[in-house]
Amino acid sequence: MSNRVVQGRMVTPERLAELIEGERPMEADGIEDADRACPECGGDVLAVSYMPTVTELITGYKCQDCDWSDADR
Repeated sequence: MSNRVVQGRMVTPERLAELIEGERPMEADGIEDADRACPECGGDVLAVSYMPTVTELITGYKCQDCDWSDADR
């Protein structure tokens, strides 16, 4: 699935990566369920792989219900 609801808004993979990273990525793959609960609110967490630069590929995680996010760096 390419678009998902995060905090009441429909987001694309690029927008989800932007919410995690703080700026728009060069490229982002599809959004997937992360199969983990948010450590802050217990909500569902989504995962997205994205490229903030030409040489980096990062997997970012974002809660669907609150502001919590994290990234594998």
